[in-house]
Amino acid sequence: MKTILQIEDNYANRRLVERVLEPCPYRLVHASDGREGIDKALQETPDLILLDMGLPDMDGQTLVSILRDSPSLAHIPIVALTAWPENIAEEMAARYGCDGCITKPINVAEFSRQIASFLNQ
Repeated sequence: MKTILQIEDNYANRRLVERVLEPCPYRLVHASDGREGIDKALQETPDLILLDMGLPDMDGQTLVSILRDSPSLAHIPIVALTAWPENIAEEMAARYGCDGCITKPINVAEFSRQIASFLNQ
C-alpha cells in the first residue's frame, strides 16, 4: 500500500483530500505545518508528498528545499497543492523543486487520477 503524506494546515482541505482518496488503496498521513511535515516524512518515508505551499510556519520553497536536502527523502515526488492562479502555479512549483502541482479547489472528479499518475512516475 502506497503512503501519501499531506502537509496542509486547513482542516477542510485535509478532510476533502481524505474523502476523495478514501476508496483508493492509499494510506494517508497528515501534518499540519512544515516542521511536523518534515518529522512525518522522516518517520514514514512516504511514496508521495502533497504540500500546501502556504503553511503557517514556513513557506513552500523552504520546505521543499529541506525535504530535497535530506538523502532519505530527496527521491520522493512532491506535488504542490496551491490556490495560486493556474497559469503561474506550475511554473512556481517547478521553480521551487516540486514534481508537479494541483490547484485548489481540487477537481474532485480528477484528483484520484492525478494522484495515481504522480505515484506511477
